[in-house]
Amino acid sequence: MLTVTEAAAEAITALTTQGGAEGSGLRFALQDQDGEGAQLELTVASAPQDGDSVLGSEDTGAKVFLEPQAAALLDDKVLDVQQNDAGDVAFAVLPQQ
Repeated sequence: MLTVTEAAAEAITALTTQGGAEGSGLRFALQDQDGEGAQLELTVASAPQDGDSVLGSEDTGAKVFLEPQAAALLDDKVLDVQQNDAGDVAFAVLPQQ
């Protein structure tokens, strides 16, 4: 199962509470897959779609919705955030240790 770091949970909460929609989350969907890898689409969604897996806790408010193919692809990964030299924050999918 995808693991979400505390830093990523904080970033998700910040993103999903901006619109004020209760129950929003970060949604991963498989956009394209070829022999060399997969392209994931990342969006803020107001609710999970039919068939999505839902990760998250009521405590932090951070929710992640995983489309079934994306869930399989991310099963052994960690969702984290990384900051570049300019101070911009981006989500990063990393292998589990």
